[in-house]
Amino acid sequence: MLDFLYNFEFKDSESAAGHTKNESGEKSGPVSSKEKDGIRKMKLMNWINKYMKIEMTDGRILIGTFVCTDKDANVILSACSELFNAEKTGISEEPRMLGLVMIPGRHIVSIHLEKTCPVHEMTTIV
Repeated sequence: MLDFLYNFEFKDSESAAGHTKNESGEKSGPVSSKEKDGIRKMKLMNWINKYMKIEMTDGRILIGTFVCTDKDANVILSACSELFNAEKTGISEEPRMLGLVMIPGRHIVSIHLEKTCPVHEMTTIV
């Protein structure tokens, strides 16, 4: 599915050995791929309506509210603003409001969850 979005550690639900823990903290059997998919889907569901900062291959940074994704790892952000990473692009401009955007998964370098996203403070991120 979305390997780059699913690349996170299962801290509470499984140990390093790939076993789940029951309510008393004891290890049970290994986690099946179906259980991992369920955990991954829950993680994606928790990201809905959260602010994301996405760095793209051309050096642009998009910050907006995560709406959805698809099997091709395309991401849709609403209320999105565009910034330029001055170190990579050599361009230093004010943020530009884009609105609703679809970001092709093949152009995504990194994704970060943001706690808050005031537009007037975004220039200090880069």
